[in-house]
Amino acid sequence: MRILAALAAAAALLLAAGPAAAQTPRRAATAWVKVVTKTPEGGYRQGNPNAQIKLVEYGARTCPTCRAFAMEGMEPLRRDWIATGKLSYEFRDLLVHGAPDLALALLNQCVPTPRFFDTLDLLFVNQALFDGPLHKMMDSQPAVIEGYQKLPPAQAAPRFAEALGMIAFMKARGLPEAQARKCLSDPGLIRGIATTQAGGVNAGVTGTPSFFVNGRRVRAYSWDQLLPELRAVGG
Repeated sequence: MRILAALAAAAALLLAAGPAAAQTPRRAATAWVKVVTKTPEGGYRQGNPNAQIKLVEYGARTCPTCRAFAMEGMEPLRRDWIATGKLSYEFRDLLVHGAPDLALALLNQCVPTPRFFDTLDLLFVNQALFDGPLHKMMDSQPAVIEGYQKLPPAQAAPRFAEALGMIAFMKARGLPEAQARKCLSDPGLIRGIATTQAGGVNAGVTGTPSFFVNGRRVRAYSWDQLLPELRAVGG
């Protein structure tokens, strides 16, 4: 888990600018994976909105531990829990690295809602494509990185997205460049992500990934740690 050393500053910057299921045909149950909605908290939920178990993750696309969970846990989570209708999964943004995370969050929210989780999966799979250039810039151009981070969010996000190849990545996957650039400076999207982040901070989140099961924060940072928590409430 990454401790958010600069969480308060980053948040301030952004704010400123069961039985019934067993009777359901398998085809209908599997369709829950395709049900994706944006929540009032600014997250994106996959699955049955009336599920017995409501799982919320606060995560960041540059977080290696979040990527590990995505690689290890999402397939069984979707297959065994979401598809049955007994669990819904919601991803909420917490920007552990400030503007680079903001850029990825904005681009992810730029795609149509039904494609949100497909895009999130792709961003985690390809995390190294952005992480490598970012660390290279941090080593060779620290003043540039520092300058970008000090810009207003609507300026910082496009700078990082262009420098780290995020716009080109999304363009190759069907998001027009003009639309991507518009989303990267969209004040409404930025405010929404800042509000989601503030909600996480107010809930006591100090690192990513952080998981809540039916509103209760659990001490789990990986799939093997989370699974017993889910079984404890859902059998």
